[in-house]
Amino acid sequence: MKIERIEAIPYAIPYTHPLKFASGEVTTADHVLLRVHTDTGLVGVADAPPRPYTYGETQASIVAIVEQVFAPQVTGLDVLDRGKIHAVLNRTIHNQVAKGALDIALWDLMGKATQTPVHKLLGGYTDHMRVSHMLGFRPAQELLDEALRFGEEYGITTFKLKVGRRPLGLDIEACHVLREGLGEDVDIYLDANRGWTANEALEVLRRTEGLGLSLLEEPCDAKEAMSRRRLVQKSPIPVVGDESVPTAGDVSRELLSGGCNAICVKTARSGFTEAQQILGLCTGLGVDVTMGNQIDTQIGSLATVTFGAAHEATSRRAGELSNFLDMADDLLAEPIRIENGTISVRDVPGVGAAIDEGKLAKYRLS
Repeated sequence: MKIERIEAIPYAIPYTHPLKFASGEVTTADHVLLRVHTDTGLVGVADAPPRPYTYGETQASIVAIVEQVFAPQVTGLDVLDRGKIHAVLNRTIHNQVAKGALDIALWDLMGKATQTPVHKLLGGYTDHMRVSHMLGFRPAQELLDEALRFGEEYGITTFKLKVGRRPLGLDIEACHVLREGLGEDVDIYLDANRGWTANEALEVLRRTEGLGLSLLEEPCDAKEAMSRRRLVQKSPIPVVGDESVPTAGDVSRELLSGGCNAICVKTARSGFTEAQQILGLCTGLGVDVTMGNQIDTQIGSLATVTFGAAHEATSRRAGELSNFLDMADDLLAEPIRIENGTISVRDVPGVGAAIDEGKLAKYRLS
């Protein structure tokens, strides 16, 4: 089964309201749909979400790198020769989201070719994941109202609060209001997207002590190595590496240098293959992992569920899987359902991301 051609289709779907956080805001899903066509007629599908303010990739750059660099080099190669394909891709530095989407599309093809769900090829530990919902920058009462609504409508009991604002009091107030309004049984954790200094992060931890916050993600820039190391040593809760650890090499550097003591895995930037390598490092070193969200569409969220449910370590915590609910529409032919706070994998060959061709024609940009 050889790669015959690769499509990189840019499309845009608006969000019902912007998601705001320390490193920027998102008003439209300006993504790229990747489709890998083979000489057998099978097609592998994946979604590439560009995040220029985090990784430097744009919609145009993903289309360009796939069409002008990757496709000419991998066309004609056997889909099952993933090691050979990754060796080709790795000759080009960076471009993690483009590489990750291509890898997921290859796994999708392997599942379809073997008539096996990809979550079973990856490990098959369970068939679902609990859902964590991400709360963006808003007044504290609005955040609580949104969390209560998602709890009531979808059964979600884990919330990731986007922080990193100045003055610090805005985020501290939100933590207190959420804990008081949601009760002790709801899991709340923080993501500052590098918005604070290490000292500001320590001050927030001091003023939220006793609230039972479970994690602190990317509180300050990991490039401030000494400050970050001091924060990790003093923090009473795990400090999670996310933007600072897009590759397995970055993960090993940050864990071994003391820059973090937990890791966020995002299949949108690592694909499934490097995500397995990252997970192996984490389990070997005994650090917790979370399954993160790249503000994904349903296609991306389905990929996250597929990988997260496949492994014991990634299924322990709720995965960030629900922000597609803030989109006005999606490309999946069969929409994802959140039931009792969980999303199930699809028991079909591949990942299960069948595309609604009518919607793709409506939202595609070329």
